[in-house]
Amino acid sequence: MLSSALLASVLESAPDTIVIVDAAGRILFASRRITALCGYLPEEVVGQGIECLLPERYRETHLGHRRNYARNAHPRPMGIDLDLYALHKDGTELPVEISLSPIRDGERLLVAAALRDVTERKRIQTELMQAREAADRANLAKSRFLATASHDLRQPLQTLSLLNGTLRRVVRDPVAGEAVVQQGQAIDAMSRLTNALLDISKLESGAIRPDPEDFAVAALFEEIRNEFASLAASKGLELRIETGAPWAHSDPSLVGQILRNLVSNAIKYTHQGWVALRSSPAAAGVRLEVADSGIGIPADHLPYIYDEFYQVGVASNTSREGYGLGLSIVHRLVKLLGLKLEVSSEIGRGSTFTLELPAGARAASGEAVAASAADRPEARTGSARILLVDDDAGVRNATAMLLRVEGFEVLCAASLEEVSQALRQKPRIDLVIADYHLQKGETGIEVIAAARAVAGERLGAVLVSGDTSSTLRDVKATDRLRIASKPIRADELLSIVAELLATTRKTDA
Repeated sequence: MLSSALLASVLESAPDTIVIVDAAGRILFASRRITALCGYLPEEVVGQGIECLLPERYRETHLGHRRNYARNAHPRPMGIDLDLYALHKDGTELPVEISLSPIRDGERLLVAAALRDVTERKRIQTELMQAREAADRANLAKSRFLATASHDLRQPLQTLSLLNGTLRRVVRDPVAGEAVVQQGQAIDAMSRLTNALLDISKLESGAIRPDPEDFAVAALFEEIRNEFASLAASKGLELRIETGAPWAHSDPSLVGQILRNLVSNAIKYTHQGWVALRSSPAAAGVRLEVADSGIGIPADHLPYIYDEFYQVGVASNTSREGYGLGLSIVHRLVKLLGLKLEVSSEIGRGSTFTLELPAGARAASGEAVAASAADRPEARTGSARILLVDDDAGVRNATAMLLRVEGFEVLCAASLEEVSQALRQKPRIDLVIADYHLQKGETGIEVIAAARAVAGERLGAVLVSGDTSSTLRDVKATDRLRIASKPIRADELLSIVAELLATTRKTDA
């Protein structure tokens, strides 16, 4: 049997303030730590009601809680999920945690309450919450800045690219023509660097969020074929597309960005032979490969290929075809999607990048997969009337100039109101090209809907945007709607226009 003195010593040695009360709420014992907690000497509170240690606003409700506890006494924390406060002798309040334990003294029920000062913990929690809110505000501000920068930086590049395309079509002097060609190369390089830097910034800021879904691999491969076929052909390379796995599950937009960077890199470092984009079933789902017959990567360079500005075989003081950012973006996207990317390479015999994705189920039995190259309509231009909508005068004028040089009739507008006016004057149009973001919150989607309400649902449309955020994730390209990212090159825009017009004419015929 422990002596009363030893029991009192045990209570005094506890790290928390210990208070023992009877069924009437009268304090029978208070450890000496109560002085540090509430400013009272133990003898000052013994014999007082426990409510003397509570702020005035809690005392009445505490009487009811105390009676309820007496009816079902068991060890438990007091006020779960509630902020509890004790009252100091000087009238100030301090946050506390309180644990309750019943004690039987013969027939008498006593309750031991352990009080712990959590002022420091609350302060840290408040600081952490404030820091998190500040970080969230900073990320939101950064996301808004990047969205604005993405649009505003691409606008002048879009204007320069289209003006250069127009000049290439009208300049006849050889010297001036060479200057225009070199200007176009500089604009392309500036566009690549701007796009890469913006992509990295968005990935670093967390502004890009994956949106996984089942998607048709063949459709994605066909988009990439359309984008890179002419570039590969200009270098005398064969672009091979081999689809062995029809469906995958991931974010198709981000997977497409990974593959585009890998294909672009493969074409850059392949001087003869071929570049292949392949898919096949795998144990883990679907295997996507980008392979080439290029220069290869030395084994000791492989650990560094994902570093920013690192390029295989390019000295820092030599001219660059790129900036060594493509694989850095790939690495970040793969990590964001939680995927696995492997690379194998042999000097002089090429490289293979392998990406593994979960398998996808066919979303709908009647869902169409993109047409093969043989099924695509032949690109034809000819005379056509195009409605061009962009609220940036520079981009609008440069685009109109390019289209008119190609022989198109162009109706220009900057808003939905101007679109309505143009359609009232000339309701027959063959195609609409609309920027996604317009003033006063209007969008290119609304422009296309308004144009189709007048010209018919078969009207072809090109939706152009400098925003690479998730805004356009739910907008899907079809045989009558193409989505293009700024800055779009003049030749690429004209190719899309020609293909859409050819599709419309073929259907109407």
